[in-house]
Parts: sequence; structure tokens; C-alpha cells
Amino acid sequence: MFRFDNAAVRRQDRLLAEEAACELLRRGEYGVLSMQAEAGGGYGLPLSYVWDGDARIYVHCAPEGRKLRCLDRCPEVSFCVVGRTEVCPAKFTTAYESVVLACRAVRGLDPEERMDALRLLLEKYAPEDCETGMRYAEKSFHRTEIIRLEILAGSGKAKVVRK
Repeated sequence: MFRFDNAAVRRQDRLLAEEAACELLRRGEYGVLSMQAEAGGGYGLPLSYVWDGDARIYVHCAPEGRKLRCLDRCPEVSFCVVGRTEVCPAKFTTAYESVVLACRAVRGLDPEERMDALRLLLEKYAPEDCETGMRYAEKSFHRTEIIRLEILAGSGKAKVVRK
């Protein structure tokens, strides 16, 4: 399991417990991968992902592109998952839950790990169509890159708004 540490969160009154953070990672629909751009500055992308329940997140993409060039240049990244949100206009605030992870991106995974990651993605996003999805994954395997995000540390934050 990755190191979960809320000590550095500025608003200690808004901490998301480790169990709730793990649940958010498990059920989150997408995450934002933030990287260092090729020429400096930042580059962030929303991505479908799957968490392995331990210390790895997997994302898939094409085998070439800007994201991969950024990761090759600097594999240290941030990954953020935002769960439920609700704008509360009468209170001038927003209720939310989020997890922020410090990660190291790894490419060049062996075929077995890549296929396992695709299976995990299918089980999360298309559980009723896993068998068909695996056949599709096998056919398109040569044009699919899998990135493993090794989670180094994470923290969680939430704001509950009483009505």
C-alpha cells in the first residue's frame, strides 16, 4: 500500500480519511495527470484509470504523443482524482472530495503486466463486456501503451457542507 499522509494538508479540518480516499481511488471515474511540459511549464490531462488496490495506477494511451514525450523527459508526476462535488451557491462554497497522489511514471512494461492492466481497466469500465473487451485488447495490443504510475505518497481532502 502506498504512503497515505495528510500531515502537509493546509486545511486540517478538511481531511479525507485514508479509507475514504481509497474508496474514491477505487470508484473514481477519471483522474488528471499533471506533468512537466517539454519546454517547461505544466501539462495536465484528464484520463481514465484503474487503481490496483495497492500502490499502482494504470492508464492506457497510444504508443506515441506529447504525454509520452513529457513522461520520458520527467517521470515524476501528480495524479488527482475528484469525486462528488456540489456547488452550494447560497453558502458561496462547494462540497467536494479529492485525492492527490505523487507518482513516478513507468513505461516499457512487459506484455503480461500490460494485458493485466487492460483487464483491470475493462473490469472497472465495462464489467458486463469484459470478454469482448479482452478480445479487442488482444487485437489492438500492438498499438496500445500502458503507463504504470507508481504511487509514492498521497493525501485526501473533502469539504462537507451542511444544508
